[in-house]
Amino acid sequence: MAIHFGTDGWRAVISEEFTFENVRLVAQAIAEQLLAETPAGEVTRAVVGFDTRFLSDRYAITVSNVLAANGLAVYLSKADCPTPALSFAVKQLAAQGGVMITASHNPPRYNGIKVKAAFGGSALPATMKQIEARISDLQSSGRAALYAEPVWRENMTAQAGEVVRFDPLPAYLAHLRSLIDFSAIARSSLRVAVDPMYGAGRGYIARWLRELGVMVAEIHGEMNPGFGHLHPEPIGRNLQPLAEMIRRDGYDLGLATDGDADRIGAMDAHGEFVSPHQIFALVLRHLIETKGQRGLVVKTISTTQLVNRLAAAYDLRVEETPVGFNHICDLMLAEPVLIGGEESGGISILGHVPEGDGILMGLLLLEIVARAGKPLHELIAELQTQYGPFAYDRIDQRVQPFKKSDLVHALKAEAPNEIAGVALQSINDRDGVKYLLADQSWLLIRPSGTEPVLRIYAEAANAEQVQALLQAGVQFANQQLTNLVAVR
Repeated sequence: MAIHFGTDGWRAVISEEFTFENVRLVAQAIAEQLLAETPAGEVTRAVVGFDTRFLSDRYAITVSNVLAANGLAVYLSKADCPTPALSFAVKQLAAQGGVMITASHNPPRYNGIKVKAAFGGSALPATMKQIEARISDLQSSGRAALYAEPVWRENMTAQAGEVVRFDPLPAYLAHLRSLIDFSAIARSSLRVAVDPMYGAGRGYIARWLRELGVMVAEIHGEMNPGFGHLHPEPIGRNLQPLAEMIRRDGYDLGLATDGDADRIGAMDAHGEFVSPHQIFALVLRHLIETKGQRGLVVKTISTTQLVNRLAAAYDLRVEETPVGFNHICDLMLAEPVLIGGEESGGISILGHVPEGDGILMGLLLLEIVARAGKPLHELIAELQTQYGPFAYDRIDQRVQPFKKSDLVHALKAEAPNEIAGVALQSINDRDGVKYLLADQSWLLIRPSGTEPVLRIYAEAANAEQVQALLQAGVQFANQQLTNLVAVR
């Protein structure tokens, strides 16, 4: 069985492909890669963390044991932790890399492995290709992963071949305090509802807000490896319990993070979903107008054109990338990026690690509302009035396996002259196929990089047109898939 890494890590169904044997295999390949990247004479350090999924803690111990058996000095989180906290720890501890046991926002039956680089973000695609090659070599040669019980220590500096349990929270919180105006949040009279969706962000935002004296309530914050039958992705249809709580108990806004807390979703005081597109735009305006910052703006192909309109108003350059925060990370490493993010809710800002961070963005959204002294829905209405109108939605459709390049070719070759009654203006094929229409609306059809799912996105001036575009996209994509099967 070949093990491949998608847009952000390897993910597979627990006990089918995601087994202890395969986890040891992947850990061995990561160990060999980190050792190869370490300068001669230096000890290779690695940081390991895990989320709340079934057996994540045991998989993390297994990875730590393999790394230590290869002579690495390993720092293992004492408890489940958010991916961005793990990523910051990699940089803060000057480690060569890190491993996060998580399947992020995927359904509960999945688990996965994310690999972090020394700079505190996801390892670059070239590195992941090398790790995949090492896995393939291990499989073909029949070499087993090194595995032995290492020396385990508490609260000490790890030496080669040792595992130290540590708490990534204090250093991570201290760093967030340098990016967020906690005093503004503390002075506000905001009532906040928080939904970590049973994920690794549980307790973080709620605890810190209570310490600031903010009125806060948290749901889905207990340990539940099955996520209470919820899909731990912070999008509108998955956040109805949060919406009901807000409407029932009169909270000013709600914040939600995904399974490993690297994505953000929100609700306004009416229990209406606030999308990452809107959060991205609000934060961009806040960084420019309130904090006086400037820099490159980076967004993925599926992210709102509202960002482009804002950037143009402030004379900032925008770069558009394929889906996957690793592409944003490339640019964050190359030049000062004011903000970079995806429609899925992974967003980071200048001064932070090049990693999506739902906790950071949730706190920053609170700062924005606190300092503006206006409800969240009013701030969004201002954006709509000044730079909109815009509406957005997406459909995720499970499909049978197909070759991505064949579908992309068909979607381009058979492109219609108009979609939902609007003329086609141009095509962008950086990731899937994006049809840009004459009225500035757009439709994107792209395969997921982590699941057997076809994602169909649309943005337009109103919700009715968005739905018309999505239905046209579903029909067109299905027709092309049917044609591909018929050709086979």
